[in-house]
Amino acid sequence: MEFVKAHGTGNDFVVVEDLTDRYQLTPEFVRAVCDRHFGIGGDGLIRIAPGRQARFFMDYRNAYGSLAEMCGNGVRVVGKYLADREHVSGAFDLETRAGVKHLQLHAADDGGIDQVTVDMGAPSFDRADLPMTGAGEALKETLEVDGEVVVATCLSMGNPHAVLFVDDLDAAPVATLGPRLETHPAFPNKTNVEFVQVVDQWLVRQRTWERGVGETLACGTGACAVAVASQVRGFTGQEVTIEVRGGRLSLAWSPGGTVRMTGPAREVAHGTMTRDLLANLEFAS
Repeated sequence: MEFVKAHGTGNDFVVVEDLTDRYQLTPEFVRAVCDRHFGIGGDGLIRIAPGRQARFFMDYRNAYGSLAEMCGNGVRVVGKYLADREHVSGAFDLETRAGVKHLQLHAADDGGIDQVTVDMGAPSFDRADLPMTGAGEALKETLEVDGEVVVATCLSMGNPHAVLFVDDLDAAPVATLGPRLETHPAFPNKTNVEFVQVVDQWLVRQRTWERGVGETLACGTGACAVAVASQVRGFTGQEVTIEVRGGRLSLAWSPGGTVRMTGPAREVAHGTMTRDLLANLEFAS
């Protein structure tokens, strides 16, 4: 099996092309591939397969092997992959588990794709869409975590997010509070957790504890959730730059509309998997 190692603002993935819909990815296979010491290493694995609602489908699994609805950095990587191999050009639709996303491709001077704009869909504050327990919107939800009370803005971008605003991002308890909020009883399917420092109305900084992965250098759907949460809380306007640990993303959202995200996509290596890694792979009958 051929693979590409790629990243979007430091959120890294192993990408495999399966346009004949041949491979069945087991959790064991995904964990083996994404292991940073014994495998290739990545925050997740993306299988590009034939779609039903669009020509291509992004089959995304996080590093622990479980299915994920969507990945905003991964979707840009898929856009670059398909365009650089002349499967698509200009703009196209991509099917994900969070619905069909529209991608617009931006070429660098050498002709390769280096930036991708993605229509990430509309946010939802409906608790059922996260899902989340309780009733009504959770724009300033008080959550108790081991006796500590935190306030989160909770919403769905096709996957669940809990956004916490902090005064000092560098001192934020991402590694300790993040996993406890991820598994909080209020979120039956767990949640991603964003810690956010507002610099001014045009710039915010973000760190993410990603569901099923841990802290990552970037989270695209998280950046969308942060752009929406920052605006509804009155901190920013309709356009904002979000600085994640792996770089910067440009976000735009008007209430009632969809979120548009623009950011980079890079490929760093190509290779062939060994028999040891393929031992846990299954094939369609």
